[in-house]
Amino acid sequence: MPCVADWLNNPFSIVQGIFAQNVPNSDWEKKVTDYFKEKLKENNATNWVPSLNDVPVHYLKPNSLVKFRCMVQDMFDPEFYMGVYETVDPNTNTRVLHFGKYRDVAECGPQQEIDLNSSQTVTAERQTFYCVPVPGESAWVKEGYISASQARVSPSTSYTPSRHKRSYEEDEDMDLHPSKQKEQHLGSGGDIHGCVEPKRLETEASVGHHLISTNCSSPLDLNFPLPGEKGPACLVKVYESWDSFKVNDVLEVYGILSVDPVLSIVNSDERDSSTLEPVESMDTTEEQRVHSPPASLVPRIHVILAQKLQHINPLLPACLNEEESKTFVSNFMSELSPVRAELLGFLTHALLGDSLAAEYLILHLISTVYARRDVLPLGKFTVNLSGCPRNSVFTEHVYRIIQQLVPASYRLQMTIENMNHSRFIPHKDYAANRLVSGLLQLASNTSLVVDETQLEQGQLDTTGVHNVTALGNLITWQKVDYDFNYHQMEFPCNINVLITSEGRSLLPSDCQVHLQAQIVPPNMEEYMNSLLKAVLPSVLNKFRIYLSLLRLLDYSISDEVTKAVEEDFVEMRKNDPESITADDLHRTLLVARFLSLSAGQTTLSRERWLRAKQLEALRKARLQQQKCVNGNEL
Repeated sequence: MPCVADWLNNPFSIVQGIFAQNVPNSDWEKKVTDYFKEKLKENNATNWVPSLNDVPVHYLKPNSLVKFRCMVQDMFDPEFYMGVYETVDPNTNTRVLHFGKYRDVAECGPQQEIDLNSSQTVTAERQTFYCVPVPGESAWVKEGYISASQARVSPSTSYTPSRHKRSYEEDEDMDLHPSKQKEQHLGSGGDIHGCVEPKRLETEASVGHHLISTNCSSPLDLNFPLPGEKGPACLVKVYESWDSFKVNDVLEVYGILSVDPVLSIVNSDERDSSTLEPVESMDTTEEQRVHSPPASLVPRIHVILAQKLQHINPLLPACLNEEESKTFVSNFMSELSPVRAELLGFLTHALLGDSLAAEYLILHLISTVYARRDVLPLGKFTVNLSGCPRNSVFTEHVYRIIQQLVPASYRLQMTIENMNHSRFIPHKDYAANRLVSGLLQLASNTSLVVDETQLEQGQLDTTGVHNVTALGNLITWQKVDYDFNYHQMEFPCNINVLITSEGRSLLPSDCQVHLQAQIVPPNMEEYMNSLLKAVLPSVLNKFRIYLSLLRLLDYSISDEVTKAVEEDFVEMRKNDPESITADDLHRTLLVARFLSLSAGQTTLSRERWLRAKQLEALRKARLQQQKCVNGNEL
């Protein structure tokens, strides 16, 4: 029986064994998938698989099993490849069958040639996803996965440093041209290693490695949605059920790592001889750069198993439906009350002693779109925290605290400069045949903190107007209209938006809470830093589990309670017909929903309904009071 080192370090040997035993039966592919599925179930075996999120690619052994936690940023066109092919030895006429699945380069012995006319050849199809690390993933999430990992890696010795540098500069994804691939592999001998000057390669590699810019014409632009992101982008080759995945899905993939230097060598040979004409290859030079990036910068993963992730919190079980996970959930729910009380106290201090604002912040942080009725997203709860000090470090520190609590987040500073010059909306670049990312291409359940306190007087240009409109549509409809030049395409999303502002926000929101500071710290920075330092790591972890877990709980309202709520609302309208609207009912029901969930209750009780009404009355009274003080609406 194969040992652990075989399926981790040399998965091809396992695939080869299953292929040899089962050909010509077509079920060998299913047997490969089943084999790895079973292996990964054993004794936390997933922790033994090295992750591209944690380990630099040059530390990983080529053709070993790896995993990658990522978001699908773009989908390329499906591609054809040789699933099964036959080689022949011209001297002895010996024929051998090979599998092409999970490979970029066809395997061919020194005395063998691929028989392109063999009746045994099977042409198959696979889908390529361009995947990036989850945008805005918090440092504590990354550290959590790293500490759980038991993978053993060391710098790869499979190829020399000069070859490593070569692959930064020049590489090609052979799979885009299967016919060309067959011809090239026939001629891939050992005499082409010296065809490029090493000096030029070394210089350009060191420059190219830093070319991670927003300029999409750069061949090494990794197309991350958010600025300043780090980590690898990968071309993920999917062989089964790719229809079940879509752009912006968060996946965990297990597959075979391909960083084959041969691709770079063949590619450089082709470039030097100028045989890659755009017309001949049926795509532009720009598309060639984007779809065939250097394998050392953008490695390929040939997927054996892939799954959509419910969440990316390393402190929670990956799938909450399994029996073991249910025990974890029930144990945590039994101690929910003190965790909520501690979190409320912590956020009250962070919001300068305002416990009402802290209550609403908890409700906001556990909110999620749970359904869509026609175009209306149900469950979104965008909060506008007004009354924030202008030009203060306060909003920056509120974001840092949120960053410590949620798995993925981004702070958008709403300045005229950012509005006019940032790319919010992803758009299709037809020359490169790719989706160029924008700030609003985010994974589900990302917390987006829009800091409006930075806004000053100025003129929005056309881009700025489009960006503000896109932000408003995201908040109202939980969708982003991606720009495909000739038309727009709706991409639904589930983003928690918190707006911090001085007065009432220019952007729409579901709920405005005006901050009433009870504490005025002499040094805001010192106060906020000491607040985070005072929280024990174990307590912080409980907060993180609490917020992630409650988002995933189901919730319902019984017919009896629904009837009582309706009667109560009718009574409220009678008493105050001017100020109580249908929007008020909708908002109070949302507050009641998240209040119930925040206490671990998955149904609405009368007690929670009354508490929701009380919170709403306090919030409105505060806004009214502020309006009277200032003489205008906040």
